[in-house]
Amino acid sequence: MLDRRQSARDKVIFGGVAKTDDSSASRDCVVRNISETGANLEFSSDFRLPKEQMMLTIARKGRSFLAKIVWWRDNFVGVAFHGEAPSAPVSDIEERLRQSEIKKRQLQRRIKQLLEG
Repeated sequence: MLDRRQSARDKVIFGGVAKTDDSSASRDCVVRNISETGANLEFSSDFRLPKEQMMLTIARKGRSFLAKIVWWRDNFVGVAFHGEAPSAPVSDIEERLRQSEIKKRQLQRRIKQLLEG
């Protein structure tokens, strides 16, 4: 199957909250995989956000993203990030954790490349 993603996604299970820009609709979701450019979300039931654009907040990462819905199948949604939503200042520990997660993903990809040949 052809993978059209711009960057490799990491499989994760993070809790998230998807809401419209004006916060009129908000739903909890599970982030199944994520990259620097997008994510795959799972909702508990089939529903529609009233707009194609949303703000996705991932507490574990301490970040919020502006996201556009790219595809929707049952209760699974693919989104593409097009910027980071403004947020409160992050603490030094949160920033170091975020940086270490980025470094970990880079190392995992490098190990995978070396093992594959």
